[in-house]
Amino acid sequence: IAINSMPDHIHIFIGLKPVLSISDLLQDIKENSSKWINNKKFVVGKFNRHAGYGAFSYSHSRLNRVVKYIQNQQQHHKKKTFRQEYIELLDRFKVPYDERYLFKEIV
Repeated sequence: IAINSMPDHIHIFIGLKPVLSISDLLQDIKENSSKWINNKKFVVGKFNRHAGYGAFSYSHSRLNRVVKYIQNQQQHHKKKTFRQEYIELLDRFKVPYDERYLFKEIV
């Protein structure tokens, strides 16, 4: 439904059927996009994606709001880092976490 990337992360908003797990989907996306980036030689050396990911679910009634949020990533990240955004989402959805295991800033 929507996709947008920043230098250190990507937002993908899709409808996912229950027969496919999020981890399998992300493994396919990471594997194929890493191969594509390496084949195109967009980076010096070998490109590898971060091992982790975050996944959140939304109700159909929030569809337009989520799409707009994803489309405005460049503007949004003028004010906050990826780590700040991620922690904000975890807090908003009341997801418990240990900061030792969160993504590190890479850009």
